Amino acid sequence: MHKKRESTLPYSKFKVDATLIAITGILAGCGLIYEYLLSHYAARVLGAVETVIFTIISLMIVSMGVGAFLSGRIRDPFYGFVALELLMALAGSTAVLISGGLIAGTFVLPQILADTLNLPVGAPLDGGVFSTLEDIAQATPYLMACLLGVLIGMEIPLIARIREVLHAQHIKNNIGTIYGADYIGAGIGAFIWVCWMLSLDPAMAGALTAMVNLVVGFLFICRFYQRIKQRELMLASHGVLFVVALTIAYQGPSWQTMAENVMYTDHVVYHHDTKFQRLVVTRRDLGPGGQQFLTFHINGRVQFASNDEKIYHSMLVFPAMMASARHDDVLIIGGGDGLALRDVLSWDPKNVLLLDLDPELVEFFKHENETGDNRAFIKMNRGAFADPRVETKFGDAWLSVDGLIAQGKRFDTIIVDLPDPSHPDLNKLYSTAFYNKLRNILAGDGAMVVQSTSPYHAKRTFLSIGRTVEAAGFDKVDQYHANVPSFGEWGWTIAAPHGLSPRARIRNFDGPVPEAWATKSMIKASFVFGRNYFAGRDKININRPRSGVIYQYHMKDWNEIRD
Repeated sequence: MHKKRESTLPYSKFKVDATLIAITGILAGCGLIYEYLLSHYAARVLGAVETVIFTIISLMIVSMGVGAFLSGRIRDPFYGFVALELLMALAGSTAVLISGGLIAGTFVLPQILADTLNLPVGAPLDGGVFSTLEDIAQATPYLMACLLGVLIGMEIPLIARIREVLHAQHIKNNIGTIYGADYIGAGIGAFIWVCWMLSLDPAMAGALTAMVNLVVGFLFICRFYQRIKQRELMLASHGVLFVVALTIAYQGPSWQTMAENVMYTDHVVYHHDTKFQRLVVTRRDLGPGGQQFLTFHINGRVQFASNDEKIYHSMLVFPAMMASARHDDVLIIGGGDGLALRDVLSWDPKNVLLLDLDPELVEFFKHENETGDNRAFIKMNRGAFADPRVETKFGDAWLSVDGLIAQGKRFDTIIVDLPDPSHPDLNKLYSTAFYNKLRNILAGDGAMVVQSTSPYHAKRTFLSIGRTVEAAGFDKVDQYHANVPSFGEWGWTIAAPHGLSPRARIRNFDGPVPEAWATKSMIKASFVFGRNYFAGRDKININRPRSGVIYQYHMKDWNEIRD
């Protein structure tokens, strides 16, 4: 009879399975972290958050399939697996630095050439080869995603082959066992990313994940030492690369800051990653002995600048307060910097509730930190969060407003100071459903105002917000605008559920206006637009739940400006 092959293992099959299944789970977690890390970082650098994230994740998934096919070309799965972990660690630890460095290089190259060639100030050094280099640099995160995807895709087939070689036979449900460990490990990796690594510097997060790859590779060599070709070289390579990754983990944040200094117009003086976003503060010095002004960025986008934020915030707050019959109870949605809150408090309300998603953002504007990096901002908002009339709650605005409805709350004024709808998750907060929720907690003689992006650069988005608020059941809706140097022409939508229109209420307002940039006459003039500006408004679509209208308009409007 034909005899079954005997296992060549010097130890039990159970130990082999436990080792390989554990390795599979750990590496699946690392792969998931690389996927989230690279997509998250690229979105912050390139700006188009949602498009970049979805594109990179899609590229990595496709590349993983390519890697699974290519793994069959590796003759020795043991040596191939060890070499694979080296390549994975090298790519994973350097992906962020390479991407950021190349993108930063395209910013500084024209200036270096201008200085070297002594070109006149203002000489155009864009287009042509510079545009091509910029496109290549901005494609780097996508290329790194493909590389990492291919390497990740090779891991499971190699581990499955190694398991069968060690068992010296075909193993029933081998793939099922390996994929089970892979899915569980990926889930754990996602949990680690959300709960911890999301708030780390991207370079540090990549380096720490690469170190896990190297530890796995090192343990694999030790476990199956006799089967690894060039094992001494492989061990040494793992050791050297571990030191490199450790150096990146330690120095990477400072290198990232250097790259950010190049990519931002002004000098980066503070940066911090929360679980939800990257906060960056830049400073510009206005000549010897001149004033400094600070600019606050979230995910690379300007939120406000210290030299002109009063324009934006007084134009956001004052019209709504003037259009409200009372100012006793005020709701602010967003506005975690406390600047809109500062202006609301100048109207002497009895209670103010501020809803924001990110506790770390509010903390930055609430309490002075150890280094004093935020002292100027707390002075700017006049310590608004310390006022006993102010209550802050954290969480998703959609769910938070549901809670207010359940409690039967009513507010005299509602101020919606959310970021532009540049992400699908924000789209719902610009929908008829959300505005209808707000109408249910707004006093009948109150007013609501919504920041509504640029009426010049994003006209369709601006008009759609106005139409969406109308469709949510507000009887009277007006839109207005002002020039904010940091943003350009900016717009707002103001609405009342009943009675006179907000514009008419403001026109009739005869009470005192607190000291600020905006005056009564300027606010009244802000409702005037150019000839035929609203022509064709009826053809603009309304943003209903799950329609994605506002998000799509915003993407198209701003992409057309960039092009």
